[in-house]
Amino acid sequence: MDFKEFIQKSYIRPWDIVIILLLTISSFLPLVVFGIQNTAQDDATKQAVLKVDGEVIKVFDLKEDGPTYTYRYEAADGDYNVIEVSGDKIRMAETNCGDQICVQRGWISKAGETPIACLPHNLFITVEASDGSEDGSLIY
Repeated sequence: MDFKEFIQKSYIRPWDIVIILLLTISSFLPLVVFGIQNTAQDDATKQAVLKVDGEVIKVFDLKEDGPTYTYRYEAADGDYNVIEVSGDKIRMAETNCGDQICVQRGWISKAGETPIACLPHNLFITVEASDGSEDGSLIY
């Protein structure tokens, strides 16, 4: 049985094939749209925001050729987190929480990327992009 005979015996009509192809091609439309949106964010200034209990503790500037350094946050109860910034990316290098999931999370560098979260210490690190048109203008 060849392809032409198969099509004639099946319930598939010519317009069914057109609709299937159209739906398949349109399923890639979000990939194109969000890809264009992410390239626009590359021109924006990026900052990493360290929040503990919802309060902003420190803001790190993320620049592609920026320095590599560490920052140690220590709470009053002895909990600590060591944060490493390397150019335009940031990660949790060390912590004294039990599960170490925040350390295993690795580097983040893009705005809107899933934040680093240390739930035992209620500490979050998010990357935010600013287009630079006005002070404090953040794009989420």
